[in-house]
Amino acid sequence: MNLETLFSFSSLLVMPFWLLLIFLPRWRVTERVMAGPWVAAPAALLYAGLVLPNFVEIFTAVSNPTLSGITALLGDPTGATIAWVHFLAFDLFVGRWVYLDGRARNISAWFISPILFFVLMLGPVGFLLYLVVRLAISRQFSADGRSAL
Repeated sequence: MNLETLFSFSSLLVMPFWLLLIFLPRWRVTERVMAGPWVAAPAALLYAGLVLPNFVEIFTAVSNPTLSGITALLGDPTGATIAWVHFLAFDLFVGRWVYLDGRARNISAWFISPILFFVLMLGPVGFLLYLVVRLAISRQFSADGRSAL
């Protein structure tokens, strides 16, 4: 499989999970799938398969990171694909956590679904957005005793 195909395939590994999280958050299938810790495992396995043949180069670059070293690491199709799969795996892991934490706090899917879109598109920005919403809701909840949105 060539790198371009692998790059495209990697997105397909996670997209069904994101569609469930964002568009069908209350569906029993979504709840069952997200209850297990293995959601991000396919992307993580692909990542491991890409990293292992390049382990020495990658470990050297990340164990003592410099801007020029990371630029060199990510500056070719192999490095970019490895980075992309890393984003996919970790963003899905964070998205699953946001989904589960939001459900545990009874935060409406009307709030969580747009946040999950930001986690998918801009990982850390979506994560921070969720933390802000979570904090605001917990303060409101503790101030007036009402249930979360």
